[in-house]
Amino acid sequence: MNTPNITRRHFFNDCAVGTGKIALASLLAESAYGAAKSPNVASPTHFEPKAKAVIHMFMAGAPSQLELFDHKPMLTKYEGKPLPPSVIGGQRYAFIRSDAAVFGPRFKFAKHGQCGAELSEVLPHLATVVDDIAIVKSCRTTQFNHAPAQIFMNTGFSQPGRPSMGSWVTYGLGAESRDLPSFVVMSTGGGISGGAACWSSGFLPSVYSGTRFRNTGDPILNVSTPEGITPGTQKDTIDLINSLNHRRLKLDGDGETATRIANYEMAYRLQTSAPELMDLTKEDKATLELYGCDPKVPSFARACLLARRMVERGVRFINIYNEGWDAHSNVEGNVRNNCKNTDQASAALIKDLKQRGLLDSTLVVWGGEFGRTPMVEASVSLGRSMGRDHHPQAFTMWMAGGGIKGGVTMGATDEMGFNIIEDEVHVADIHATILHQLGMDHDRLSFRAAGLDFKLTGVEPCKVIKQIVA
Repeated sequence: MNTPNITRRHFFNDCAVGTGKIALASLLAESAYGAAKSPNVASPTHFEPKAKAVIHMFMAGAPSQLELFDHKPMLTKYEGKPLPPSVIGGQRYAFIRSDAAVFGPRFKFAKHGQCGAELSEVLPHLATVVDDIAIVKSCRTTQFNHAPAQIFMNTGFSQPGRPSMGSWVTYGLGAESRDLPSFVVMSTGGGISGGAACWSSGFLPSVYSGTRFRNTGDPILNVSTPEGITPGTQKDTIDLINSLNHRRLKLDGDGETATRIANYEMAYRLQTSAPELMDLTKEDKATLELYGCDPKVPSFARACLLARRMVERGVRFINIYNEGWDAHSNVEGNVRNNCKNTDQASAALIKDLKQRGLLDSTLVVWGGEFGRTPMVEASVSLGRSMGRDHHPQAFTMWMAGGGIKGGVTMGATDEMGFNIIEDEVHVADIHATILHQLGMDHDRLSFRAAGLDFKLTGVEPCKVIKQIVA
């Protein structure tokens, strides 16, 4: 008789018991990995790190750099006229013609801080911390559609199946906290085009996958004990699961079984650590006002405040996805509304980390998957007007903390904001820099799968962005 494989899904869904009270012994869980690296302890770095945690604020949909960071007065001068063929070359777009009219910036720009960085008027809060951030205006990607570009920015590859940045980081560094996941994912919008592939562990053991925190109800699924389950019933069930898991591990040494053991143990700890983390009532009024956060209402501000609390508790990598920046129509309204939702909290996170002495050890990254075109998108059939199409050739990101120089602006695009003319930064360079600040050499952090040694940064040459590293 064939015996069906017992999967983790079976234990979570079919055992009539939540994973809440699973109190496996720590030493047993860690020894279950044998020679493999345990995710429950910190690992040595390749060299002295500048940062020990990352908060990645991912602006899904691609913010318009031309309305936020990369001021191009020439676009206003030539608005309504097509870009010269010498500028656009052979580039093709999904929703606009190559001879589409130039579209000027929708907002005023001004210089701020001692560094004199130029920002849009819709970023008044970021302007107050501009001396603490490094703005990179010369980012470039090879992907021009949302899903592959989002997956590429998060995993270094344009198709699902590769480990995400957070997975590589937790694989390389291990954990600082034993009571919370090392890699946490939060979402403050309507959905990510790249989906769960953006925080998947890919071919790494699934213990390195991101843990999704929900906005409503229990922050993590399957942690609470189901109603009607008595302590005795739960103990008997958990003893059986424990026995089966360790028996299976002795038989085949499967890393996924070890993952199951670690997950059950973490679920037990999360019964107390997750509710305490999510309880913002202990935050003082001044802090809540700094972020513009209502503790009871899911928002980007709430996610940023939670990210600071996670860093305090030893979480390694935190993804905050904020969707809705895809401005094919009404780029002015899109950018204004999104900045209203994100600008204050983004700046507050920098201020809050700094005043608590955490900014030096926390790398904060802000950006989307690509940029927006200098030409206008308008389509009667699609109901679009005054928008901008996808633009992989040039976009802007910023970083702060974790050994990044503050008050720096690097890279430049041409007078039309179309092509990079100074200090091009590829997505792989961004990944290499993040790993470098965490004390890891991107060329040495690898994992063997299907007979090949894979890296987050791939096989093409890439570099650490030395201009912004302190």
